[in-house]
Amino acid sequence: SSSRSAVFLVHIALEAPLVVQTFLAPTSLPFIQMTNTTVVLLKLYAAIVTATCIASALVYPLPEFLPGKRALAIALCVYHSVASTILFQAPRFIPHTFGTLFESLKITPESVWGTFHGVVGFTMVVWWQLTLQYADAFRGRA
Repeated sequence: SSSRSAVFLVHIALEAPLVVQTFLAPTSLPFIQMTNTTVVLLKLYAAIVTATCIASALVYPLPEFLPGKRALAIALCVYHSVASTILFQAPRFIPHTFGTLFESLKITPESVWGTFHGVVGFTMVVWWQLTLQYADAFRGRA
């Protein structure tokens, strides 16, 4: 596994805390207007994200040219890009703040979370581009 594959571990690091908290204590999540429906949807979301984290851990040590690893990278790129877009467009739903200075600069927990997702999505694209040569070389041998 190359250092480029660390992006799969970054996905796990970003998602695992929310997954663990959602499964263990969903009502303690800092969201506004939590209902039973919200808790169920969060648990379903956490189940899907758990699957992507397990898949990321499994493909991390594999060679870059394998089609399954590349397919997961594109799926994670799409997921993180969509999550980033949703979070940037979302109304405030986390009732915490970084302080009045940050609020005046429009830096909210939602925008920071969206930025992290955007960075991971972009990093997946970078990984894809950096590993194209391995996939091309593999296809040339097949």
